[in-house]
Amino acid sequence: MFHLQTLITYDYQLYLMNNDRLMNDIRLIVTDMDGTFLNSEHQVSPEFPEIYEELKRRNILFVPASGRQMSGIKKYFGEKEKEMAFIAENGGYMIYKNKEIFADELNEQYVAEIIQTIRKIPGATTVISGKKTAYYETENQSFVDYIAQFYTGNQKLDDLTVALDDSIFKIAVYHPDGSEEHLYPALEKFQKYNLEVVVSGKFWLDIMNKDINKGNALEKLQKTLNISPQQTMVFGDYMNDIEMMKKAEYSYAMQNAHPSVKEAAKFEALSNNNFGVLDTIKNYLNAN
Repeated sequence: MFHLQTLITYDYQLYLMNNDRLMNDIRLIVTDMDGTFLNSEHQVSPEFPEIYEELKRRNILFVPASGRQMSGIKKYFGEKEKEMAFIAENGGYMIYKNKEIFADELNEQYVAEIIQTIRKIPGATTVISGKKTAYYETENQSFVDYIAQFYTGNQKLDDLTVALDDSIFKIAVYHPDGSEEHLYPALEKFQKYNLEVVVSGKFWLDIMNKDINKGNALEKLQKTLNISPQQTMVFGDYMNDIEMMKKAEYSYAMQNAHPSVKEAAKFEALSNNNFGVLDTIKNYLNAN
């Protein structure tokens, strides 16, 4: 018996009544992490364990989907990780029940040129995300301490332009004054090399192989598990979440989301600091 109680808004209640068949058949819930599932202190709601158990009882798979390194996502879920699916590296790496479903490898042909371009952007710092670990070349210890919460495995190199003995998923770039304004204008040109250049957060931009995104990863997972978009609910807050909005009948932008994400989503959830993901899930569980 599910005991968590929450107020269901009138509009949402009407929507559930009009879409009862579909909403009764949700089998997959996918959520971004930073700015979405986690609050601004990078914390998980204390209600999550109880809600997760109810989702499991109802055969609904809960899937975190993030630009983070795989280990940087899994650390939040403890023993539950063994039964979950995870989409990491903005769709470049995906596992289900600790078995690899998909792993991309970045085309390294232009890596040196990209790194050299980033070095010319004042204030920009680079992290190369690999399957074994993440790599950086900065001497700024404050930045290294900061990225450790996202990249739990990391290693300093003298030169990131040197070929690495690792499968590289993406190049992540940080700018303290904003990625959309200070990084994207200088780096969007690399899209001509068949690469994705996407603003993934207020301070982050990611460069990956073409067609690597959370949406395509979600579609692979849906096909693997024989789950349709009509049985899928997703949550996100930034531009790297837009593609997965298109793969779900029930797409939610957070109250704190970028305007373009709100435009792409069908619904809006409370902010991440109000744990809007779990609030919406509770509404659904209580209504069904």
